Amino acid sequence: MTRTLILGGARSGKSTRAEQLLLDHPDVLYVATGGTRADDADWARRVELHRARRPDGWRTAETWELERVLADAADPAPVLIDCLGLWLTHVMDGANAWDDDEWARWAETSVTMRCAELAEAVRLTRRRVVLVSNEVGLGVVPATAAGRRFRDTLGRLNMAVAESADQVLLVVAGQALTIKNAAS
Repeated sequence: MTRTLILGGARSGKSTRAEQLLLDHPDVLYVATGGTRADDADWARRVELHRARRPDGWRTAETWELERVLADAADPAPVLIDCLGLWLTHVMDGANAWDDDEWARWAETSVTMRCAELAEAVRLTRRRVVLVSNEVGLGVVPATAAGRRFRDTLGRLNMAVAESADQVLLVVAGQALTIKNAAS
């Protein structure tokens, strides 16, 4: 069992690299965390491009219950989770974490706990797992408090998952750089 975190910027090739790592497995559970977006033709096109790249034998699940998927001992198939940034957006939406008052009152604690639970689930999983996430620390400082909150929280989530992972790759221009490799 290997736990791999793949980080990269937008359109860096991180999802393609994640898929390549699991191509030799005929049965993979591909977990899409983006959900559906009604009336968004560009989103639908992107989802279809991702689906078309994947082997026919791979299964797709659209869920935000990543801890449950990682703990499922009844399903031995490797898991590809794409991506943690969209999962975090959902978690922050559910906690109303974009509101400054809610963040200060309780949302920060709630979101932090969910992130810690996910990192622990990655550490404890018995499944081969590849997780994809956005590396947001290399860009400009977001103009809004909510944008900075998301960037900072995703950065902390990436660090926690990287600590739980055996391997961490950074994908830039389609090229993967090994950041951590405890699996070999």
